[in-house]
Amino acid sequence: MFAGLTRNDKLLFIGFTIAALAMPLLAWPVGANYPDLLQKFAIYGIFAIGFNILFGLTGYLSFGHAAFLGVGSYAAVWMFKGVTMNVIPAVIFGVMVSGMFAALIGFISLRRSGIYFSILTLAFAQMSYNLAYSVLTPITNGETGLQLSQDDARIIDRLFVEQGAGLPSTNLFGLEMSGYPGFYFCCVLLIIAFFISLRIQRSPFGMMLRAIKTNQVRMNYTGFNTRPYALTAFIISGMYAGLAGSLLAVTDPLAGAERMQWTASGEVVLMTILGGAGTLIGPILGAGLIKYFENIFSSYNDGLLSESFSFLPDFLNDTLVFIIGPFVGEGWSLLLGIVFMAIVIFLPGGLMEGLTRIHGWYRRRGGGDTRAADAASSRQAAE
Repeated sequence: MFAGLTRNDKLLFIGFTIAALAMPLLAWPVGANYPDLLQKFAIYGIFAIGFNILFGLTGYLSFGHAAFLGVGSYAAVWMFKGVTMNVIPAVIFGVMVSGMFAALIGFISLRRSGIYFSILTLAFAQMSYNLAYSVLTPITNGETGLQLSQDDARIIDRLFVEQGAGLPSTNLFGLEMSGYPGFYFCCVLLIIAFFISLRIQRSPFGMMLRAIKTNQVRMNYTGFNTRPYALTAFIISGMYAGLAGSLLAVTDPLAGAERMQWTASGEVVLMTILGGAGTLIGPILGAGLIKYFENIFSSYNDGLLSESFSFLPDFLNDTLVFIIGPFVGEGWSLLLGIVFMAIVIFLPGGLMEGLTRIHGWYRRRGGGDTRAADAASSRQAAE
Protein backbone atom coordinates (compact mmCIF):
# COMPACT_ATOMS: atom_id res chain seq x y z
CA MET A 1 0.00 0.00 0.00
CA PHE A 2 2.86 2.36 0.84
CA ALA A 3 5.14 1.15 -1.95
CA GLY A 4 6.68 4.05 -3.84
CA LEU A 5 6.10 6.58 -1.06
CA THR A 6 8.98 8.32 0.63
CA ARG A 7 9.53 8.35 4.38
CA ASN A 8 8.19 11.91 4.55
CA ASP A 9 5.04 10.88 2.69
CA LYS A 10 4.44 8.03 5.13
CA LEU A 11 4.96 10.33 8.10
CA LEU A 12 2.62 12.89 6.53
CA PHE A 13 -0.11 10.30 6.06
CA ILE A 14 0.29 8.93 9.59
CA GLY A 15 0.25 12.43 11.06
CA PHE A 16 -2.82 13.38 9.05
CA THR A 17 -4.62 10.20 10.12
CA ILE A 18 -3.91 10.87 13.79
CA ALA A 19 -4.99 14.51 13.47
CA ALA A 20 -8.22 13.58 11.65
CA LEU A 21 -9.20 10.96 14.21
CA ALA A 22 -8.37 13.35 17.06
CA MET A 23 -10.28 16.23 15.49
CA PRO A 24 -12.88 16.42 18.31
CA LEU A 25 -10.06 17.05 20.79
CA LEU A 26 -8.14 19.42 18.50
CA ALA A 27 -11.28 21.47 17.76
CA TRP A 28 -12.35 21.70 21.40
CA PRO A 29 -10.25 24.80 22.32
CA VAL A 30 -11.91 26.85 19.55
CA GLY A 31 -15.43 25.60 20.31
CA ALA A 32 -15.79 23.57 17.10
CA ASN A 33 -15.98 20.07 18.55
CA TYR A 34 -19.67 19.37 18.07
CA PRO A 35 -20.49 16.53 15.63
CA ASP A 36 -22.45 18.45 12.98
CA LEU A 37 -19.61 20.91 12.39
CA LEU A 38 -16.97 18.18 12.46
CA GLN A 39 -18.95 16.31 9.81
CA LYS A 40 -18.87 19.41 7.62
CA PHE A 41 -15.12 19.74 8.13
CA ALA A 42 -14.62 16.18 6.87
CA ILE A 43 -17.15 16.35 4.02
CA TYR A 44 -15.99 19.65 2.58
CA GLY A 45 -12.40 18.55 3.10
CA ILE A 46 -13.12 15.68 0.68
CA PHE A 47 -14.78 18.13 -1.71
CA ALA A 48 -11.71 20.40 -1.63
CA ILE A 49 -9.24 17.51 -2.06
CA GLY A 50 -11.05 16.43 -5.22
CA PHE A 51 -11.21 19.96 -6.61
CA ASN A 52 -7.49 20.37 -5.93
CA ILE A 53 -6.72 17.40 -8.20
CA LEU A 54 -8.27 19.30 -11.11
CA PHE A 55 -7.29 22.87 -10.24
CA GLY A 56 -4.16 22.54 -8.11
CA LEU A 57 -2.50 19.77 -10.12
CA THR A 58 -3.87 20.15 -13.64
CA GLY A 59 -4.51 23.91 -13.70
CA TYR A 60 -8.13 23.73 -14.89
CA LEU A 61 -10.35 26.12 -12.94
CA SER A 62 -13.89 24.74 -12.76
CA PHE A 63 -16.83 26.86 -11.62
CA GLY A 64 -19.27 23.96 -11.90
CA HIS A 65 -18.23 21.41 -9.31
CA ALA A 66 -21.36 22.05 -7.27
CA ALA A 67 -23.26 20.11 -9.95
CA PHE A 68 -21.45 16.92 -8.96
CA LEU A 69 -22.02 17.67 -5.28
CA GLY A 70 -25.76 17.92 -5.94
CA VAL A 71 -25.89 14.86 -8.18
CA GLY A 72 -24.15 12.80 -5.49
CA SER A 73 -26.73 13.94 -2.93
CA TYR A 74 -29.70 13.14 -5.17
CA ALA A 75 -28.30 9.72 -6.07
CA ALA A 76 -27.69 8.83 -2.41
CA VAL A 77 -31.19 9.90 -1.31
CA TRP A 78 -32.75 7.87 -4.14
CA MET A 79 -30.81 4.85 -2.91
CA PHE A 80 -32.18 5.48 0.59
CA LYS A 81 -35.71 5.76 -0.78
CA GLY A 82 -35.62 2.80 -3.13
CA VAL A 83 -33.23 0.19 -1.74
CA THR A 84 -31.87 0.54 1.79
CA MET A 85 -30.94 3.03 4.49
CA ASN A 86 -27.50 1.44 4.74
CA VAL A 87 -24.99 4.12 3.77
CA ILE A 88 -22.53 1.92 1.85
CA PRO A 89 -24.72 1.37 -1.27
CA ALA A 90 -25.78 5.02 -1.22
CA VAL A 91 -22.20 6.29 -1.15
CA ILE A 92 -21.09 3.92 -3.91
CA PHE A 93 -24.07 4.83 -6.08
CA GLY A 94 -23.54 8.56 -5.54
CA VAL A 95 -19.87 8.33 -6.52
CA MET A 96 -20.65 6.28 -9.64
CA VAL A 97 -23.43 8.57 -10.87
CA SER A 98 -21.30 11.67 -10.26
CA GLY A 99 -18.40 10.06 -12.12
CA MET A 100 -20.57 9.36 -15.16
CA PHE A 101 -21.97 12.89 -15.07
CA ALA A 102 -18.43 14.29 -14.79
CA ALA A 103 -17.34 12.19 -17.79
CA LEU A 104 -20.13 13.71 -19.88
CA ILE A 105 -19.47 17.31 -18.86
CA GLY A 106 -15.69 16.89 -19.01
CA PHE A 107 -15.80 15.39 -22.49
CA ILE A 108 -17.47 18.58 -23.76
CA SER A 109 -15.82 21.21 -21.54
CA LEU A 110 -12.24 20.01 -22.02
CA ARG A 111 -12.44 20.88 -25.69
CA ARG A 112 -11.56 24.35 -24.44
CA SER A 113 -9.09 25.60 -21.85
CA GLY A 114 -8.54 28.67 -19.72
CA ILE A 115 -11.43 31.01 -19.10
CA TYR A 116 -13.54 29.31 -21.77
CA PHE A 117 -13.34 26.03 -19.88
CA SER A 118 -14.37 27.80 -16.66
CA ILE A 119 -17.36 29.43 -18.38
CA LEU A 120 -18.46 26.10 -19.85
CA THR A 121 -18.40 24.38 -16.45
CA LEU A 122 -20.31 27.28 -14.90
CA ALA A 123 -22.91 27.05 -17.66
CA PHE A 124 -23.37 23.31 -17.13
CA ALA A 125 -23.74 23.80 -13.37
CA GLN A 126 -26.38 26.51 -13.82
CA MET A 127 -28.21 24.34 -16.34
CA SER A 128 -28.22 21.49 -13.83
CA TYR A 129 -29.47 23.82 -11.10
CA ASN A 130 -32.32 25.16 -13.23
CA LEU A 131 -33.26 21.70 -14.51
CA ALA A 132 -33.49 20.45 -10.94
CA TYR A 133 -36.03 23.19 -10.26
CA SER A 134 -38.08 22.70 -13.42
CA VAL A 135 -37.91 19.85 -15.93
CA LEU A 136 -36.45 17.28 -13.54
CA THR A 137 -38.94 17.96 -10.75
CA PRO A 138 -40.23 14.32 -10.81
CA ILE A 139 -36.68 13.25 -9.92
CA THR A 140 -35.57 16.13 -7.70
CA ASN A 141 -38.91 17.19 -6.16
CA GLY A 142 -38.19 20.79 -7.18
CA GLU A 143 -38.02 23.51 -4.53
CA THR A 144 -39.10 21.19 -1.72
CA GLY A 145 -36.12 18.93 -2.25
CA LEU A 146 -35.90 15.15 -2.25
CA GLN A 147 -36.89 13.76 1.14
CA LEU A 148 -37.64 10.45 2.78
CA SER A 149 -41.21 9.31 3.41
CA GLN A 150 -43.01 6.37 4.97
CA ASP A 151 -44.22 5.20 1.56
CA ASP A 152 -40.74 4.72 0.11
CA ALA A 153 -40.02 1.25 -1.31
CA ARG A 154 -36.74 0.47 0.50
CA ILE A 155 -36.81 -3.02 -0.94
CA ILE A 156 -33.98 -4.58 1.07
CA ASP A 157 -34.98 -2.97 4.37
CA ARG A 158 -38.58 -4.17 4.09
CA LEU A 159 -37.33 -7.72 3.57
CA PHE A 160 -34.74 -7.90 6.35
CA VAL A 161 -35.29 -4.97 8.74
CA GLU A 162 -38.24 -4.43 11.05
CA GLN A 163 -40.00 -1.19 10.16
CA GLY A 164 -40.56 1.39 12.90
CA ALA A 165 -43.33 3.94 13.29
CA GLY A 166 -41.33 7.00 12.24
CA LEU A 167 -38.96 7.78 9.40
CA PRO A 168 -35.88 5.52 9.36
CA SER A 169 -32.42 6.95 9.85
CA THR A 170 -29.27 6.29 7.87
CA ASN A 171 -27.11 3.54 9.34
CA LEU A 172 -24.01 1.46 8.84
CA PHE A 173 -25.22 -2.09 9.43
CA GLY A 174 -27.42 -0.91 12.29
CA LEU A 175 -25.17 1.87 13.65
CA GLU A 176 -26.98 5.17 13.19
CA MET A 177 -25.04 7.83 11.28
CA SER A 178 -25.77 10.70 13.62
CA GLY A 179 -23.49 12.41 16.09
CA TYR A 180 -19.94 11.16 16.44
CA PRO A 181 -20.52 7.83 14.60
CA GLY A 182 -21.52 9.88 11.55
CA PHE A 183 -18.43 12.04 11.93
CA TYR A 184 -16.06 9.09 12.18
CA PHE A 185 -17.62 7.48 9.12
CA CYS A 186 -16.94 10.70 7.20
CA CYS A 187 -13.49 10.91 8.80
CA VAL A 188 -12.48 7.43 7.60
CA LEU A 189 -13.54 8.34 4.07
CA LEU A 190 -11.59 11.61 4.36
CA ILE A 191 -8.46 9.64 5.29
CA ILE A 192 -8.99 7.29 2.33
CA ALA A 193 -9.57 10.25 0.01
CA PHE A 194 -6.40 11.92 1.28
CA PHE A 195 -4.36 8.75 0.73
CA ILE A 196 -5.65 8.38 -2.85
CA SER A 197 -4.78 12.02 -3.51
CA LEU A 198 -1.30 11.44 -2.07
CA ARG A 199 -0.78 8.42 -4.34
CA ILE A 200 -2.00 10.40 -7.36
CA GLN A 201 0.36 13.29 -6.68
CA ARG A 202 3.36 10.99 -6.27
CA SER A 203 2.54 8.82 -9.31
CA PRO A 204 3.61 9.23 -12.98
CA PHE A 205 -0.01 10.21 -13.65
CA GLY A 206 0.33 13.05 -11.15
CA MET A 207 3.57 14.16 -12.80
CA MET A 208 1.73 14.26 -16.12
CA LEU A 209 -0.99 16.44 -14.58
CA ARG A 210 1.61 18.87 -13.24
CA ALA A 211 3.22 18.97 -16.67
CA ILE A 212 -0.17 19.87 -18.19
CA LYS A 213 -0.48 22.72 -15.72
CA THR A 214 3.04 23.96 -16.45
CA ASN A 215 2.83 24.01 -20.25
CA GLN A 216 0.15 22.01 -22.00
CA VAL A 217 0.93 23.49 -25.42
CA ARG A 218 4.54 22.31 -25.29
CA MET A 219 3.41 18.81 -24.31
CA ASN A 220 1.09 18.70 -27.30
CA TYR A 221 3.96 19.76 -29.57
CA THR A 222 6.08 16.90 -28.27
CA GLY A 223 3.41 14.42 -29.31
CA PHE A 224 1.64 13.78 -26.00
CA ASN A 225 -2.15 13.66 -26.11
CA THR A 226 -2.96 15.49 -22.88
CA ARG A 227 -6.73 15.37 -23.17
CA PRO A 228 -7.21 11.81 -21.77
CA TYR A 229 -5.16 12.77 -18.71
CA ALA A 230 -7.14 15.97 -18.17
CA LEU A 231 -10.44 14.10 -18.63
CA THR A 232 -9.37 11.44 -16.12
CA ALA A 233 -8.48 14.15 -13.60
CA PHE A 234 -11.85 15.80 -14.22
CA ILE A 235 -13.71 12.53 -13.63
CA ILE A 236 -11.76 11.74 -10.45
CA SER A 237 -12.44 15.25 -9.18
CA GLY A 238 -16.15 14.87 -9.97
CA MET A 239 -16.24 11.55 -8.12
CA TYR A 240 -14.72 13.21 -5.05
CA ALA A 241 -17.46 15.85 -5.24
CA GLY A 242 -20.06 13.09 -5.59
CA LEU A 243 -18.64 11.39 -2.50
CA ALA A 244 -18.96 14.64 -0.57
CA GLY A 245 -22.54 15.08 -1.80
CA SER A 246 -23.38 11.51 -0.79
CA LEU A 247 -22.01 12.13 2.70
CA LEU A 248 -24.13 15.26 3.01
CA ALA A 249 -27.13 13.02 2.34
CA VAL A 250 -25.84 10.44 4.83
CA THR A 251 -25.65 12.99 7.65
CA ASP A 252 -28.90 14.71 6.58
CA PRO A 253 -31.11 12.60 4.23
CA LEU A 254 -32.27 15.52 2.14
CA ALA A 255 -31.16 16.66 -1.33
CA GLY A 256 -32.01 20.09 -2.71
CA ALA A 257 -31.03 22.05 -5.79
CA GLU A 258 -29.36 24.73 -3.64
CA ARG A 259 -26.35 22.43 -3.37
CA MET A 260 -25.85 22.91 -7.11
CA GLN A 261 -25.77 26.72 -7.01
CA TRP A 262 -22.77 28.58 -8.40
CA THR A 263 -22.04 29.87 -4.88
CA ALA A 264 -21.19 26.31 -3.79
CA SER A 265 -18.76 26.04 -6.72
CA GLY A 266 -17.20 29.36 -5.75
CA GLU A 267 -16.90 28.19 -2.15
CA VAL A 268 -14.70 25.22 -3.02
CA VAL A 269 -12.50 27.53 -5.14
CA LEU A 270 -12.03 29.75 -2.07
CA MET A 271 -11.26 26.71 0.10
CA THR A 272 -8.51 25.55 -2.25
CA ILE A 273 -6.92 28.97 -2.74
CA LEU A 274 -7.08 29.85 0.98
CA GLY A 275 -5.38 26.62 1.97
CA GLY A 276 -2.93 26.44 -0.91
CA ALA A 277 -3.68 25.11 -4.38
CA GLY A 278 -1.55 22.16 -5.42
CA THR A 279 -0.70 21.13 -1.86
CA LEU A 280 -1.98 18.06 -0.04
CA ILE A 281 -3.07 19.56 3.27
CA GLY A 282 -3.92 23.10 2.13
CA PRO A 283 -7.41 22.51 0.66
CA ILE A 284 -8.47 20.69 3.82
CA LEU A 285 -7.28 23.60 5.97
CA GLY A 286 -9.14 26.03 3.70
CA ALA A 287 -12.33 23.99 3.97
CA GLY A 288 -12.06 23.91 7.75
CA LEU A 289 -11.44 27.66 7.95
CA ILE A 290 -14.43 28.59 5.80
CA LYS A 291 -16.81 26.19 7.55
CA TYR A 292 -15.58 27.44 10.92
CA PHE A 293 -16.25 31.05 9.93
CA GLU A 294 -19.65 30.10 8.52
CA ASN A 295 -20.84 28.20 11.58
CA ILE A 296 -19.11 29.96 14.47
CA PHE A 297 -18.89 33.63 13.52
CA SER A 298 -22.31 33.61 11.87
CA SER A 299 -23.84 32.67 15.24
CA TYR A 300 -22.58 35.82 16.94
CA ASN A 301 -24.78 38.87 17.39
CA ASP A 302 -24.53 42.18 19.21
CA GLY A 303 -25.82 40.64 22.42
CA LEU A 304 -23.16 37.91 22.46
CA LEU A 305 -20.44 40.41 21.58
CA SER A 306 -21.53 42.72 24.38
CA GLU A 307 -21.49 39.78 26.80
CA SER A 308 -17.99 38.80 25.61
CA PHE A 309 -16.66 42.31 26.33
CA SER A 310 -18.66 42.75 29.54
CA PHE A 311 -15.45 43.06 31.61
CA LEU A 312 -14.68 46.34 29.82
CA PRO A 313 -16.13 49.76 30.65
CA ASP A 314 -19.43 50.48 28.91
CA PHE A 315 -17.90 52.99 26.53
CA LEU A 316 -15.24 50.55 25.27
CA ASN A 317 -17.80 47.73 25.19
CA ASP A 318 -20.17 49.69 22.97
CA THR A 319 -17.31 50.86 20.73
CA LEU A 320 -16.01 47.34 20.14
CA VAL A 321 -19.52 46.01 19.48
CA PHE A 322 -20.08 48.84 16.99
CA ILE A 323 -16.79 48.06 15.18
CA ILE A 324 -16.91 44.25 15.21
CA GLY A 325 -20.69 43.80 14.86
CA PRO A 326 -20.86 44.24 11.05
CA PHE A 327 -18.31 41.42 10.60
CA VAL A 328 -20.13 38.68 12.52
CA GLY A 329 -23.62 37.25 12.39
CA GLU A 330 -25.15 37.91 9.00
CA GLY A 331 -22.01 39.82 8.00
CA TRP A 332 -19.59 36.93 8.61
CA SER A 333 -18.82 36.84 4.87
CA LEU A 334 -17.29 40.34 5.21
CA LEU A 335 -14.77 38.96 7.68
CA LEU A 336 -14.10 36.00 5.40
CA GLY A 337 -13.55 38.41 2.49
CA ILE A 338 -10.99 40.41 4.48
CA VAL A 339 -9.15 37.23 5.48
CA PHE A 340 -9.19 36.03 1.87
CA MET A 341 -7.79 39.32 0.56
CA ALA A 342 -5.06 39.34 3.22
CA ILE A 343 -3.99 35.79 2.37
CA VAL A 344 -4.02 36.40 -1.39
CA ILE A 345 -1.95 39.61 -0.97
CA PHE A 346 0.56 38.46 1.64
CA LEU A 347 0.48 34.66 1.17
CA PRO A 348 -0.22 33.90 -2.50
CA GLY A 349 0.44 30.22 -1.78
CA GLY A 350 -2.27 30.11 0.87
CA LEU A 351 -2.08 28.98 4.47
CA MET A 352 0.47 26.32 3.55
CA GLU A 353 2.86 29.01 2.36
CA GLY A 354 2.52 30.70 5.74
CA LEU A 355 3.22 27.45 7.58
CA THR A 356 6.21 26.82 5.30
CA ARG A 357 7.60 30.28 6.06
CA ILE A 358 7.19 29.74 9.81
CA HIS A 359 8.87 26.34 9.57
CA GLY A 360 11.73 27.82 7.56
CA TRP A 361 12.14 30.65 10.06
CA TYR A 362 12.37 28.20 12.97
CA ARG A 363 14.88 26.06 11.09
CA ARG A 364 17.04 29.08 10.31
CA ARG A 365 16.79 30.21 13.90
CA GLY A 366 17.70 26.74 15.14
CA GLY A 367 20.53 26.51 12.65
CA GLY A 368 21.85 29.88 13.79
CA ASP A 369 21.79 28.78 17.43
CA THR A 370 23.59 25.56 16.49
CA ARG A 371 26.28 27.43 14.58
CA ALA A 372 26.74 29.83 17.51
CA ALA A 373 27.09 26.91 19.93
CA ASP A 374 29.64 25.25 17.62
CA ALA A 375 31.63 28.49 17.38
CA ALA A 376 31.62 28.87 21.15
CA SER A 377 32.79 25.29 21.68
CA SER A 378 35.55 25.83 19.11
CA ARG A 379 36.74 28.93 20.97
CA GLN A 380 36.76 27.03 24.25
CA ALA A 381 38.75 24.22 22.68
CA ALA A 382 41.24 26.72 21.25
CA GLU A 383 41.68 28.34 24.66
